[in-house]
Amino acid sequence: AVVSTQSTGVSSISKVSKTEHVREYVPSVVEPSFGIGRILYCILECNFKVRENDEKRTWLDLPPLIAPTKCSVLPLSSSPEFAPFVKDLSAALRKLGIPNKVEDSSGSIGRRYARTDELGIPFGITIDFDTVKSNTVTVRDRNSCSQIRVPVSDTADLINKLCTGQTTWAGAKDTYPEFIGQESNN
Repeated sequence: AVVSTQSTGVSSISKVSKTEHVREYVPSVVEPSFGIGRILYCILECNFKVRENDEKRTWLDLPPLIAPTKCSVLPLSSSPEFAPFVKDLSAALRKLGIPNKVEDSSGSIGRRYARTDELGIPFGITIDFDTVKSNTVTVRDRNSCSQIRVPVSDTADLINKLCTGQTTWAGAKDTYPEFIGQESNN
């Protein structure tokens, strides 16, 4: 330390140089609020995704347990022969307490899948012409975009198990055949 002193008779002035190696600072203000807005922001920020090789295709990767709508029911067209399947599947899902959305708007099935992906709906059930013939539906996973064929009678129970964590998508793919594409015999 360097000390120099000057005195004028009445007062004295001292100049002191001091070397500090560590200076600790403890803040005296702590923010106690942690509201629901911050939690929701974190959920949305961490779960917003963009498809590889396609920046226009985004989706909300909400885990099925917290997704407000667990699955969508998508009839392939507005054909009247699909109506009973849509009604029965939607009722079976509601009976198990599974929130679902019937997406019967116009547009291609790919665009309707994209719309439900953006809403964070984890699973899609497609009712198509094979449903009428073989009483099976296509179940689609939002994250992998892979699809399986499931008997209509097993569909609501499968969605329930997927949403509650009793089974995984990999387990469902092991149980039911994978759906690659629809045969066009019409």
